[in-house]
Amino acid sequence: MKKAKKIDGNILRLLAIFVIIIAVSGITKGTSFLNVGNLQSMAKTLTEYGLMAVGCGITMISGGIDLSTVYIANLCGIVAGLTMNESGFSIVVAIIVALIVGAACGIFNGFLVSVLKIPAMLATLGTYQLYMGIAIVASKGSTVSGVPTVYSSFAYMTVAGIPMPFIVFILMIVVISFIMGKTKFGKRVHLVGTNEKASKFAGINNVSVLIRAYMLSGIVSAVAGLLSLSRINSAKADFGSSYTMQTILISVLGGINPDGGFGSIPGVAIAVLILQMLSSYLNMFPSISNYYRDLIWGVALIAVLIMNFTIEKRRMAKLSQK
Repeated sequence: MKKAKKIDGNILRLLAIFVIIIAVSGITKGTSFLNVGNLQSMAKTLTEYGLMAVGCGITMISGGIDLSTVYIANLCGIVAGLTMNESGFSIVVAIIVALIVGAACGIFNGFLVSVLKIPAMLATLGTYQLYMGIAIVASKGSTVSGVPTVYSSFAYMTVAGIPMPFIVFILMIVVISFIMGKTKFGKRVHLVGTNEKASKFAGINNVSVLIRAYMLSGIVSAVAGLLSLSRINSAKADFGSSYTMQTILISVLGGINPDGGFGSIPGVAIAVLILQMLSSYLNMFPSISNYYRDLIWGVALIAVLIMNFTIEKRRMAKLSQK
């Protein structure tokens, strides 16, 4: 008889936090917060930075980090918008071109990290400036707008009341979770993140694994950019500049080890829901200025890091006793 698979403790903690936030918001704000319109609005908004966080999370599992996910998304949105408008190509062609650009950006990041051995944080800090610069040049420093109505209306389509962007988000979570958890490639990403030298001795091509991990991150970011283009009917080089902090916070809150080797994509998905619920809840208090948001996210990130460090320390202590 097969032994039942143990549920990830971090997932349970995240679900508990999610339920608490729903309960508190329901008690204090009632239907003014928990109504269909507000829930649909949150579902549409979270998909973009949620996917950027997934992209960042993939690279963190590999032992690195990708600080350029937001700007890859912006660049891909601009490329798609220009392809649809000025070049006159179809929406399908524009989407394919954007995904290729996202993959290329990811491959370049992976090359810098795995081949040139530049620390991931420094490499992607440089490339986020590079991709933003390319986006500014491509858009001539202005907002790219006026995409076809068929494309912009996608963000407002629903299936059984569920916004299409959120359905895309869930599908991406399922696909990436399968890739990272069930495939040989995903397991190798975890192994490289745990111990790069050990994985090399095990016969794993670390360079190939890392480049593909960053490429996957770039593709996921491209999807985020395409959804953003549809929702706001425009793309700009510096859109969502505050998302970088949030993507890191979501990844860490989702249970991904900043040192690599451990983490789950479903955990990231739940963390996205938590932060979106919390952000929308704070919006209902006029006394809390937007100027405090970065402060709140910064404090939250430090708190989560301390909590994860404490939990990991206890886990290692238990393992050493066995």
